[in-house]
Amino acid sequence: VQLVESGGGVVQAGGSLRLSCAAPGISFDIWTMAWYRQAPGKQRELVALITTAGSTSYGDSVNGRFTISRDNAKSTVYLQMDNLNLDDTAAYFCNAKRHALANFWGQGTQVTVFS
Repeated sequence: VQLVESGGGVVQAGGSLRLSCAAPGISFDIWTMAWYRQAPGKQRELVALITTAGSTSYGDSVNGRFTISRDNAKSTVYLQMDNLNLDDTAAYFCNAKRHALANFWGQGTQVTVFS
């Protein structure tokens, strides 16, 4: 399974970015999709998750600011990030999972927020 992330970049605090993760060549609608992030010196943490049914969940630090969505026709999951702050600076990773043995990661995309 290949996951191709895009949309990272450098943004001023309070700004917005939209990440995309394309998963060509798979039956996208049967995969739970998620975004994780990892800042230097910290553990990877869940940012947002969307199930095959479209249910969503968010990490406490991003709840109310970030929105995850999926377009099954385009085999793509999105992460809309609004009101970014310095603590959001991290490498963001796309994840596709069906079960413990079917769990795949993208290469990561960097998000840097400056004041």
